[in-house]
Amino acid sequence: MPSMSTDLILNKFIDHTLLKPDATRAQIEKLCAEAREYHFATVCVNLCWVKLAADLLAGSDVKVCCVVGFPLGATTTLVKMFEADQAIDAGATEIDMVMNVGALKSGLLDFVRTDIAGVHKSCNAGRKHHALLKVILETCLLTDDEKRQACLLAKEAGADFVKTSTGFSTGGATIADVKLMRQVVGEEMGVKASGGVRSRADALAMIEAGANRLGTSSGVAIMTDKVVESVKY
Repeated sequence: MPSMSTDLILNKFIDHTLLKPDATRAQIEKLCAEAREYHFATVCVNLCWVKLAADLLAGSDVKVCCVVGFPLGATTTLVKMFEADQAIDAGATEIDMVMNVGALKSGLLDFVRTDIAGVHKSCNAGRKHHALLKVILETCLLTDDEKRQACLLAKEAGADFVKTSTGFSTGGATIADVKLMRQVVGEEMGVKASGGVRSRADALAMIEAGANRLGTSSGVAIMTDKVVESVKY
């Protein structure tokens, strides 16, 4: 697992995120400017802002991440695949898809696996680059057994990462969930902690627990060692 020494490269753990429904163009421009300044791993935005973000970040070391099936995960597989195709064609190189939580809780494991595999197919659909696929489990809605099952399904379906949360449900990332997810997927997959990571202390604790990516709207605060109080994501 990463140690506290990773503080030196903390910026590369951060997906600098703005997914609020009322996000404006000016706010997306600011997000991208901050990402350039701090050399974050990605900016994470909704589909309508992907092309703008990709244009603003062209020539930088910051990638563009887009959410799919967000925030409920309850659309059909074909809709999620279409969203992923649109995002990748617009310049996204990472896709964060929301798992179908209700299907998992109904025991429809083949459905969940196929849903993830469909988006994985879109991420590898004959393009020059493979788009990284992260699967959002929405851990606050799952039992520990369901979290383990979801991690295994994501792994079987070819995902690159499992991710804790959308930041738009009843809770965000916890140390316990990150540890559990890392234990289940091993070292060959990534684990992304998102929702409630607001400070440098939060970030380092998640990394110590096993996260190698952090989804947060508080990236600048983390880098400048400040605390942001009332932000969900």
